[in-house]
Amino acid sequence: MKRIVSVSLGTSKRDKFTTVSLLGDEYQIERRGTDGDEQRFVAILKELDGKVDAIGLGGADLFLVAGNRRYTFSSIKKLISILKVTPIVDGSGLKHTLERKTISTLQDQGVVDFKQERVLLVNAVDRYGMAQALDEHCPNVVYGDFLFGVGLPIPLRKYSQVELAGRLLLPIITKLPLQWFYPTGAKQEVRKPSFPKYFSDATFICGDWHYIRRYAPDDLSGKTILTQTLRKPDLDWLKSAGLSRAITTTPIFGGETFATNVMEALIVAHLGKPVDEISEADMLKVLADLNWSPQVIPLNP
Repeated sequence: MKRIVSVSLGTSKRDKFTTVSLLGDEYQIERRGTDGDEQRFVAILKELDGKVDAIGLGGADLFLVAGNRRYTFSSIKKLISILKVTPIVDGSGLKHTLERKTISTLQDQGVVDFKQERVLLVNAVDRYGMAQALDEHCPNVVYGDFLFGVGLPIPLRKYSQVELAGRLLLPIITKLPLQWFYPTGAKQEVRKPSFPKYFSDATFICGDWHYIRRYAPDDLSGKTILTQTLRKPDLDWLKSAGLSRAITTTPIFGGETFATNVMEALIVAHLGKPVDEISEADMLKVLADLNWSPQVIPLNP
């Protein structure tokens, strides 16, 4: 049996454990939150190194991407440098492949007509595959990187603007503490509705769930949300907010979805190759073998 553990800087309230059978192997999949405690995070990595098949980096990004340039968070790179044996991934590989493919799959299957939607992507440099696919398929997108990542009232309406802003700002941002830009620990449980106009104007909201949950208004009537990880309490809240449907990019295990870092760690464990030798084609092949498709969850049809 292969063992996958997601070690997260996020809240421990979202911890879970399940066993699944995939691609001819049995997998134990576990999430362990550290409530933003970096010393505890490092201690768990030390405990797991060499004892599990792959580790997912949760509640944090190692990389942000704009255009074809990748920028590494120095503080996160330092935290994970303790690992000597077990590979660790933050979901970036799937954000480039699975989330890009999700947009085209929804369009091709007629589940969503992006030409008719008004889309809000809460953070493009974190979901760059999704952002680039939306740029291709949807003429009406607001990229919320300045709105929700920095707190400035500057909507970006073209992906070329995201690329330019990324080249100028990401070399600086990624040298600063991640917590300045992304909710960790208990902050993931705190709602702070902001810039409601952009949520209200949108018919389709997508991106990182913690950003959406933190900044969305209480009324989401008639809208669709596309994100990566939804638990039952999340779905209950979305239903009460009037959301029409939720769509998740990652498969459902044990009645709930796991984050992209978990799914990428599972693929790494399955392939048994060094992370830097795993190609986009490798990722897509495993997704095809899994018979992957977006999960559509009706809430208020």
